[in-house]
Amino acid sequence: MNAKAQPHAKYIKFAVYALIVVLVNLAGLTLFFRIDLTGNKVYSLSPVSKKVAATLTEPLTIKVFFTKDLPAPHNTTEMYLRDLLNEYALQNKSKFKVRFYNVSAETEGLNDAARENQQMAREYGIQPVQIQIVEQDELKFKQAYMGLVMIHGDIIERIPTITSTDGLEYKLTTAIQKLNHKVSALLALDQKVRVTVLLSSSFYKVAPMLGLKELDKYPDRIKAVVDGMQAKTYDRLEYQYIDPTTTPDKLQTLGDLEAMKYSWPDIPKANISAGEGVIGMLMRYKNQVRQIPLLRVVRIPIFGDQYQLTPVEQIEELVNTNLDRLININEEIGYLSGFGTLPMGDSGNPLGPQEEALNRFGDLLNQNYSVKAINLNDTPVPDGLKCLIIARPTEPFSDYALYQIDQALMRGTNLALFIDALQEQQQNQGLMMGSQQMRFHVPLKTGLEKLLAHYGVRIKESYVMDENCYREQKSPQQGGGDQPIYFIPRIENANINKQLDYLQNLKGMYAFLVSPLELDDKRIEEQNVKAYKLFSSSDRSWEMRDRIILNPIFIQPPANKSEMGSRPLSYLLEGQFTSYFKGKPMPEKPAEKKPEEPKPEGEGTDAATPTPSPTPAPTPPPLKGQSPTVEQSVPAKIFVIASARMIGDQLMDEQGQGPNTVFVLNMIDALNGREDVAVMRGKSQRLNPLQPIGGGTKALIKAVNIAGLPVLVILFGLLVWWRRHVRTKKIQTLFQ
Repeated sequence: MNAKAQPHAKYIKFAVYALIVVLVNLAGLTLFFRIDLTGNKVYSLSPVSKKVAATLTEPLTIKVFFTKDLPAPHNTTEMYLRDLLNEYALQNKSKFKVRFYNVSAETEGLNDAARENQQMAREYGIQPVQIQIVEQDELKFKQAYMGLVMIHGDIIERIPTITSTDGLEYKLTTAIQKLNHKVSALLALDQKVRVTVLLSSSFYKVAPMLGLKELDKYPDRIKAVVDGMQAKTYDRLEYQYIDPTTTPDKLQTLGDLEAMKYSWPDIPKANISAGEGVIGMLMRYKNQVRQIPLLRVVRIPIFGDQYQLTPVEQIEELVNTNLDRLININEEIGYLSGFGTLPMGDSGNPLGPQEEALNRFGDLLNQNYSVKAINLNDTPVPDGLKCLIIARPTEPFSDYALYQIDQALMRGTNLALFIDALQEQQQNQGLMMGSQQMRFHVPLKTGLEKLLAHYGVRIKESYVMDENCYREQKSPQQGGGDQPIYFIPRIENANINKQLDYLQNLKGMYAFLVSPLELDDKRIEEQNVKAYKLFSSSDRSWEMRDRIILNPIFIQPPANKSEMGSRPLSYLLEGQFTSYFKGKPMPEKPAEKKPEEPKPEGEGTDAATPTPSPTPAPTPPPLKGQSPTVEQSVPAKIFVIASARMIGDQLMDEQGQGPNTVFVLNMIDALNGREDVAVMRGKSQRLNPLQPIGGGTKALIKAVNIAGLPVLVILFGLLVWWRRHVRTKKIQTLFQ
C-alpha cells in the first residue's frame, strides 16, 4: 500500500513546490528590493534625484527613441537608461511617465509604426547619429537613434544624443530641474519676448552668387518655427520682421549690429552694384538683448569662402537656448570682468584669439547657470549673488574695487579665486647676430593678495614642481621614451581631501603651473573660519622661484632632498570673516577719465590768460550714523587656487566628465549651495588608479607571482598525496 501511495506523494510534492515558486514570484512583484554593490552607487539614484522626481507637481512624460539590438557598448547604455528611468518612475508613479518608441529597421525594411516613430523623433529634434559596428569581421557604419525628450506641460527639453552612461543621471536630473524652473519663469513674465529677424532685401540679388537659395522665403520659415513654439512657451513669444533696406530708421533702436552687417563690391558680370546688408536675429526682453547670427562664413582651402545659412531645423533649439539665458531660468553666477581677467567663453568667436579664452569653462557654466558679467567700475556686486568668480586678473585693483569685493563677501557672496602669483614677461636681448626674446617671470601684484592675506591664506611667489607628474611621450625622432613635465603635478588619491562629500569619488587629477599656498594660522584662529586643504602635491615636489625656466629639458629635481615635500595647492575657507576695511574709511570711487576735447583750429594756448577752472560742486553735509562698512560677514566661503590654467581649455573637457572638470564644477556648485548636485556629478567618476607602492613591495609581489604560485601547486599536490596515503593506511588497518 505504501508502494502505491509513493507516486501520488511525488505528485503532491511537485504541486506544492510549484505553488511555492508561483507565490514567491507573485510576492516579488510587490515586495522586491535592489542592492547596489558598486562603490559609487552608480546604479542608484542620488537623494537629489529622488527629491526632484518625488516633488513633481505636473505630469512629466519622457519619450525615448533608441534603436534596438545595437552592438556593445551602446546596448549596455540602453539597458542602463531603462533601469535609471524606472528608478525615477518609482519615486512618483502618478507624475513620471516613460515610454520607449520602436525606431528600429526591420529585416525587410521599415514597418509603418517604426517609420512614424522616426518622423516623431525628428520633429522633436532627435536626429540619428552614425556609429561603428563590427559584423563578420568587417567594420561598418550604421545610423542609430539614441536620444530622448522630456515634456512637462507644454515645455520640451531634449537630450538628443546618449552615447555613454557617464553623467547620465546628472543630465536627467538637471534637465528636470530646468523644466520646473522654466515653467515658473515663463508664467511670471509680464511682457512677451520679441524675436526679431533682420534681413535686408538688398541681399536677394547677391544671394545666388553666395549659394544662398530661396533667401526671400527664409523669414517666413523662421516665423513658422516661432509660431509653432507659442504653445510650448505659453504664448510668450512675439515675432517681428525688419527689412533694413526699406526701413533703415528702425535699426537705430536695436543697438550695435556690427556683427550682423555684411558688404560686397561691384560685380559687373552679374550687373550687381556694391552694397551692404544686415542678416541676423535678435531676442529682446525688456533691456536684455541676445544676438543670434544666421549667416556663417566658412573658409575652405582651394574652394575659398563658403556661405551657409543657419538651418531652419536648428532655429527652435537656438531660440530655446537664448530664451533660457534671456529670462534667467538658471541661477545667476557672477563673473568679474575688467582688470585684465580672462574672457569668458560663450561659444566664442572662432576667428578671434583662443589661447586664453575660457570657452569650455564658459559653455559648461552656461548649462546650469546664468553668467552675469560684473564690472566693479560701473556697478557693485549685486545683493543676493551667491558666488563671484575671479579668473586671473592682471591689472591692479583700486581700493574701491577691493572694497566692493570685501563687502560682497561680508554680505554672503562666496568667492571663487583662480589667480596667478607670477606673470610671464618678455625682454629683447641684443646679440651680435641679431636679437632674441628672453622670457622671465615677475610677481603679479593686483591687490587681491592683500585681501587673501587678511582672510588667512597667502600665495607664494613660486611654482610647484613634482617628480610625480604628467609624462609626455617623445617621438621616435626624439629618441622615444617619455619626458617628465614637472610643472604639471599629478595629484594622487591620497592627497585629495575626502572630508567633503563632493570630493570623495575624485581619485586623481592634474595641476598646471600652480603656486603653493600657506595658511596664516593666527588669522584663521582670530576669525571664526575653518580651512579645508582640498589637495596637495606629493612628497617628491619642490618649489621653483626667482630664476624660473619652464623648459622641461632644463628642469632637474634638487640635489638636496630636504627641499622636497608636499605643498598645499588649494584651500576652501569657510566661516565668518572680518572685513579688511574694518576701522578704515570707505574708499572713494575713482574718477572716470574723460577724453580730452580737441581744440578748434586756430586756437592756441595763451600763457597770459589762464583758463578758468570749473567751479566745484558743493559738497553735501556728512550724515552721522552707522558706518556703511559691514565689518563682520555672515557665513561665507572662499575657494582659492593659484593657477588660472585650472579652468583653461587645456584641462577642461567639453563633456564635463574629466577629473579636473568635475573638481572645478563641483567647487562652483558647492559655492552656490548645490552640494547635493555636486555629489551626484561625482558618482560618474570611473578613474580608479592603482595605489602607489614601494620598490620592496613590488619585488615581493613579483617574486610571489614567479615562484610563489608553483610552490603553492607543489604544496597542494603534497597535501593531496598525504591525505590519500592516510586513507590507504586506514583501509589497510580495517582489513588487517
